[in-house]
Amino acid sequence: MKDSKPGRADNKAGPRYLVIGRVARPWGNRGEVKVEIMTDFPDRFALLREVYLGPKAVPFALEGFRLHKRSALLKLEGCNDRAALEKLRGQLVQIPIEEAMPLGEDEYYVHQIVGLTVWTMEGEYLGTVGEVISTGSNDVYVVRSEGREMLIPAIEDVVLEINLAQGRLTVELMEGLI
Repeated sequence: MKDSKPGRADNKAGPRYLVIGRVARPWGNRGEVKVEIMTDFPDRFALLREVYLGPKAVPFALEGFRLHKRSALLKLEGCNDRAALEKLRGQLVQIPIEEAMPLGEDEYYVHQIVGLTVWTMEGEYLGTVGEVISTGSNDVYVVRSEGREMLIPAIEDVVLEINLAQGRLTVELMEGLI
């Protein structure tokens, strides 16, 4: 998966924003915030002029950006006071869905996978993808149906087809998976 989970949803039309980070804390004395990177494209911050913070997606002009170890340091316009920056702690950093980075073939954003129905090759309905967990080595799809949960690894041997047009994911269950 590329960018993290979707931000606010615009009902069934999909998300309006994609989460690319989370404000960890104020940084230094130059009015910067340290941001936990939640995207596979950390260089995207250099392309941005504006980011949206929090559940209401409040816009902030981006005055500066730099990578620091495995985090991003952002300078937000009008945010020079450390106390004001402290209030941003924990806020999600989002971008409009239209600014999503283009993906390669057989690559998907998390919001495209969540909500797909899951079927076996034999035509057995397993449930709906309710969540995607990133483990580092591969993603895991949390499939829910009638009060039960199943974890399906998003690996080539298991996930045979993702058909966004049909809203369907076809899997080959490995022995012992369910």
